[in-house]
Amino acid sequence: MEVRKLSISWQFLIVLVLILQILSALDFDPYRVLGVSRTASQADIKKAYKKLAREWHPDKNKDPGAEDKFIQISKAYEILSNEEKRSNYDQYGDAGENQGYQKQQQQREYRFRHFHENFYFDESFFHFPFNSERRDSIDEKYLLHFSHYVNEVVPDSFKKPYLIKITSDWCFSCIHIEPVWKEVVQELEELGVGIGVVHAGYERRLAHHLGAHSTPSILGIINGKISFFHNAVVRENLRQFVESLLPGNLVEKVTNKNYVRFLSGWQQENKPHVLLFDQMPVVPLLYKLTAFAYKDYLSFGYVHVGFRGTDEMTRQYNINIYTPTLLIFKEHINKPADVIQARGMKKQIIDDFIAQNKYLLAARLTSQKLFHELCPVKRSHRQRKYCVVLLTAETTKLSKPFEAFLSFALANTQDTVRFVHVYSNRQQEFANTLLPDSEVFQGKSAVSILERRNTAGRVVYKTLEDPWTGSESDKFILLGYLDQLRKDPALLSSEAVLPDLTDELAPVFLLRWLFSASDYISDCWDSIVHNNWREMMPLLSLIFSALFILFGTVIVQAFSDSSDERESSPPDKEEAQEKTGKTEPSFTKENSSKVPKKGFVEVTELTDVTYTSNLVRLRPGHMNVVLILSNSTKTSLLQKFALEVYTFTGSSCLHFSFLSLDKHREWLEYLLEFAQDAAPIPNQYDKHFMERDYTGYVLALNGHKKYFCLFKPQKTVEEEEAMGSCSDLDSSLHLGESRGKPACGLGPRPIKGKLSKLSLWMERLLEGSLQRFYIPSWPELD
Repeated sequence: MEVRKLSISWQFLIVLVLILQILSALDFDPYRVLGVSRTASQADIKKAYKKLAREWHPDKNKDPGAEDKFIQISKAYEILSNEEKRSNYDQYGDAGENQGYQKQQQQREYRFRHFHENFYFDESFFHFPFNSERRDSIDEKYLLHFSHYVNEVVPDSFKKPYLIKITSDWCFSCIHIEPVWKEVVQELEELGVGIGVVHAGYERRLAHHLGAHSTPSILGIINGKISFFHNAVVRENLRQFVESLLPGNLVEKVTNKNYVRFLSGWQQENKPHVLLFDQMPVVPLLYKLTAFAYKDYLSFGYVHVGFRGTDEMTRQYNINIYTPTLLIFKEHINKPADVIQARGMKKQIIDDFIAQNKYLLAARLTSQKLFHELCPVKRSHRQRKYCVVLLTAETTKLSKPFEAFLSFALANTQDTVRFVHVYSNRQQEFANTLLPDSEVFQGKSAVSILERRNTAGRVVYKTLEDPWTGSESDKFILLGYLDQLRKDPALLSSEAVLPDLTDELAPVFLLRWLFSASDYISDCWDSIVHNNWREMMPLLSLIFSALFILFGTVIVQAFSDSSDERESSPPDKEEAQEKTGKTEPSFTKENSSKVPKKGFVEVTELTDVTYTSNLVRLRPGHMNVVLILSNSTKTSLLQKFALEVYTFTGSSCLHFSFLSLDKHREWLEYLLEFAQDAAPIPNQYDKHFMERDYTGYVLALNGHKKYFCLFKPQKTVEEEEAMGSCSDLDSSLHLGESRGKPACGLGPRPIKGKLSKLSLWMERLLEGSLQRFYIPSWPELD
């Protein structure tokens, strides 16, 4: 009875588990959330997701339940966009990792598993809104989306660094670092550091773009460049990480030795200079962040008042060493243009102080961007902005006209008037547009009052009639024009279109290239040392492939060179070539199956063994070029023959051989009978036909079509006379009596000279313009 009750209890538990699973599946149905059918294609799912995501995005939909709805839509799309998860959901009603257990459960027909080992807690199982209600409010404040990151964070990173955390659901390490993250965020945000949080589950595109493939991850962004944090998550390490993102040359350490040089740089840099006096031995992070934000407008220096070499400055500028003091210097280095002193300087106070002193009293127009900022376009009649421009020549020291113009600007500071100056020699087109065509202003300074009407360069202006010398009368005239301009804007009667200003302070192309190369190398090094290897795999694959090809080529070339040395000609022939001092191509006398190398001509001997393969059964379109030689002329003729035909060895249709005249004279003479003009047919009455010299003859044999072309060595005048004298010999002369004398036709000419015109004959052979002598069949070679 007890066993029966126990089995009923087990069955009840199994039924209860199945009911809970069914209820969980009914509770969250991705098809129902996206409003698509179970047979919907990926295109339909993606289309439905985009439509619902735009409708329920928390940034656009202010409904209280919009965020929960958006999370459900993202979860549903995550399941249905993955074919494996979608298949698991269709089969088991769950896209998680427990579908393997359920499959095994169905196969083995088990209905119960141990709770602690195999029970899977899913968000939809108990319908806990983990993502929305448990999310920390501090993270929700800084959540980033891809469009927000691209359009706002990246451009803003050129003014301040960003610290971004990558998190996800069920990330226990994220929970572990949460207290430190809260403390650091609260501290750094007050200093001006941008903060961001990316949820890897719902912003996978942004997380992949940032290169974060694990959670939690912390990274910094500055100037659009991403750097990962790799140390322990503690307050000091995160502070140092943010500080390491900033460039190292933002703030210059200033002492008694270099403060004059530092403050005098306003003329070259065209910027006001800021000095912070403080007792801290290191530059405060707030001051570095301020220097980075305004690096394009001001130069920053730091004075450690506790250092011995700063007492002169503290006395000269009357600095209270116990309170941080901020001074701004413009054109005058002996007296600061503005001062602020406070024990606890806040970011907002410093920003307001800097914003009021971003420009010099009479700044130099060095770029079109600066021209837009100093002389903005007129927005309305109540927002008129006039620019008083001094056109002067560039000088190493302050000229009298410029000093007078500067003192006038200092005495007449108004919100509607801005004083600027331009170097006429650097901005010639700009200056020539404002100056009248008169020789009065050549080499002298001039003053113009202008008002910009549009961004295309259209201005109305008035140029003072006389050159600007800085006298009291010039100041009085200029002051009268400015007073009159307040009442009558029509005083600016001239119109012109100003050309764009050239950027005087832009680095040259070489420096820009070096800076870009340096940044790229540092990025690559940082990626190799720290970043994810999966992102570096394409670059590493390319590098290793190039190295493999390079070293492989070197190794193959080394083995090829060694094999060439082993296959080189015998030492005696090398010595003979060295003695002659000629670089002639080498040749072989044996048949070889190897492909000829550079500077190498393969010449085989035509014998009864190679006769069939090299001639009778030669493939169609192929020809065998045969050199006729004797044992005494073998070496010299082969060398000359190889030299003459070397340029034609590139053709795969040509084969080269030589025939011994001493062994196969009868075969040669039989062939020559078909070339009637080549050699007369010897008869029994010709006593010297056995002495006829055929050395140097070359035959081009076409084995398939049974024809040949003939090359005969050209005879000189001396050889013709020698041949004539041979014909007048006494008929009683016997063959044996003439063996001690040179044969008729040889003469003293060098033997190699017989092949002097062979290359021209080879060219005609390839052109097909040589005479062809056909034979009925190839004779046997005995």
